[in-house]
Amino acid sequence: MDTESRQRIKDVVLGILTEANMEETTEYKVRTAAAEKLGLDLSLPDRKLFVRKVVEDFLVSKKNEEEEEGENNQQQQKQEEVGGEEVEEEEEEEKGKKKQKKEYDDEGDLIICRLSNKRRVTIQDFKGRTLVSIREYYDKDGKQMPSSKGISLTAEQWQTFSKAVPKIEDAIRKLEED
Repeated sequence: MDTESRQRIKDVVLGILTEANMEETTEYKVRTAAAEKLGLDLSLPDRKLFVRKVVEDFLVSKKNEEEEEGENNQQQQKQEEVGGEEVEEEEEEEKGKKKQKKEYDDEGDLIICRLSNKRRVTIQDFKGRTLVSIREYYDKDGKQMPSSKGISLTAEQWQTFSKAVPKIEDAIRKLEED
């Protein structure tokens, strides 16, 4: 994707985000609206990944703005309470905790964890639905591609499964004890 196309997509996505109700907007809705305005297919992996990055950067900047406002208010209150002393150490620790790098695969899906060299857990957006995928991958032309070996769960199915994890762990412990 050329630089000019990237800038056009970025501008349109940011325009949609600034006018959107962030309580109801999803990445899929933003990508669909931007695709309509631009007359481009934004569901292609590289474009999908680019839109996701623009949306995440926007959300991070909004969050940082809100946190800075909150921190400034807190710092002002602390300075009034402590008589103007600096509280820099606490601020540096907080900033360090916030900066965690997210990793994406070649399809633009968020990698949550790698279970092994060939298996991973990802979060993906498929036809407007969020899916948790636990899948095996294979190498093709230097890229890791998802195989048919695995499972994709809707958010509802994932919640049901995650509630059952303690029972599964108990069953594993009991089997290992025997």
